[in-house]
Amino acid sequence: MSFIRLAGWVFSGLVFTLSGAYAQEISHKNHKPAGKPRVSVKAAESVAGKVAKPDIQPQRSAEDTATQEARQLAEIRKRADNEAREKLLNDADVLIKGGKPAEAYALLEPLEFERSGEVRFDYLIGIAALDSGKPDKATLAFERVLIVAPNFAGARLDMARAYYQLGDLPRARTEFENVLTKNPPEAARVTIQKYLGSIAAYEQAKQTRITGYAEGVAGHDSNIANSSTQTFTFAPNSPWGGLFPNNQLPPAAKLAGDYEGVNAGAEISHTLNANWGLYAAADLRQHGNMTRTAYDTSSADGRVGVIYGEKKNVYKLSLALGQFYTANSMRRDSQGVSVEWQHTLNASNQVSAFAQYAQNRAAGFQPTSPTTDARIEGNTDQVVAGGGWVHVLADGKQALFGSIYAGKESDVAPVISPGLPNGGRVDGKKRFEGFRVGGQIGITDQSEGIASIGWQNAVYGNLNNLIMANRSENLYDLIVAANWHLDKLWTVKPQLAFSRKSSNVALYSFDRTDVSLTIRRDFK
Repeated sequence: MSFIRLAGWVFSGLVFTLSGAYAQEISHKNHKPAGKPRVSVKAAESVAGKVAKPDIQPQRSAEDTATQEARQLAEIRKRADNEAREKLLNDADVLIKGGKPAEAYALLEPLEFERSGEVRFDYLIGIAALDSGKPDKATLAFERVLIVAPNFAGARLDMARAYYQLGDLPRARTEFENVLTKNPPEAARVTIQKYLGSIAAYEQAKQTRITGYAEGVAGHDSNIANSSTQTFTFAPNSPWGGLFPNNQLPPAAKLAGDYEGVNAGAEISHTLNANWGLYAAADLRQHGNMTRTAYDTSSADGRVGVIYGEKKNVYKLSLALGQFYTANSMRRDSQGVSVEWQHTLNASNQVSAFAQYAQNRAAGFQPTSPTTDARIEGNTDQVVAGGGWVHVLADGKQALFGSIYAGKESDVAPVISPGLPNGGRVDGKKRFEGFRVGGQIGITDQSEGIASIGWQNAVYGNLNNLIMANRSENLYDLIVAANWHLDKLWTVKPQLAFSRKSSNVALYSFDRTDVSLTIRRDFK
């Protein structure tokens, strides 16, 4: 059995050996020696690459084509957008040259905010505004042009024309003369000389100018006497304590009613030369309550002054006199002096500063009479200083304004009560400060809306023996109004005014609402 198994192993080995020899012989017959390959390594790699590339190249070509098509589409869109933007300007240019500036302005005006800063757009909308009777809006557009292109002589010439239409002859003359220094073409030079001649003739003929106005007012006042509706409580240690029930005073009656008023004023100005001028003005005001005639008021104010103006600055010195009547019996006279400075930063911004001194004196009765208003507020000397700012937005239809001020009021009232042996009012001198901010927006070409809010704080110097503390108060007001210009001379003005005073002496706290309608006629 072992012999048979051994024989099987030997037979199997012979079979495997013969098979390997046969396979090697077949290999030698079909293939050349390894040292002489039929294909080189580089060729093999090239072939391999050619076999692999057909799977990648079509994908890359498709991506490149898509990118190129996207770029071409973006370029086409950009070109179309530019053509549309240029077409708008070309259409406006055609309208202007065709004598239709108002239509050109209507075409461009909706895009003014978006395209403000483009020289050609700003120049065309400026021309359209100027030639359609909107010189104020034209100056804003030309100002933007000249910021970007200060040597644009055409824009500067048209800016001069806009100032001329606005009646700002000093600025118009300055701009015309500026263009002349740039050696303009002969035709432009002739035009400029005509304008300068017209300005000189106008200034010569209009050295003296008179303007005026008249107003009729009707309205309703919710609190004619500024009465407090609060219960007043005396301080526990007040000398008045214990003299009234519960140590309190009941709220005062709130008197409401309708009223009417008439106001009028005039101003005369005289130009001495290119910089100096004189002026005088006066205002008369009458306010009559339909049923509460004891609170009727009237006033007369006058002022005279001198004005000095240069390129961007105007200085004014004024003397003022006034009389104020209450119920045709009590009278207060005032006199004072004020100085004012206005500075134009650019076409959109103007700042100002002022200071004034005034004296107020009770009159109409003997100063010691209890019926004179010196009994309540006394004679005062007042000093006030402040500043203001006006900003016109780019579209020319909206404006913002604000002002701040501070001052003091010295108490110089005569002796009117045994309780005040040295004279003066109960609360003594006053220190105050305040501000006002607001805005104006064009509603239509013939109307605008106006709104403002104001605040004033006041602190008095003497101890008030009703509360055994110094009197202090805050006054707030809100005014909302609209001007509707029927034409260049007639204006209708509805107005709502709300005011509130809060004081630590409740007797002086009040709320007041005033609704009025004013019709105004200007004379120029």
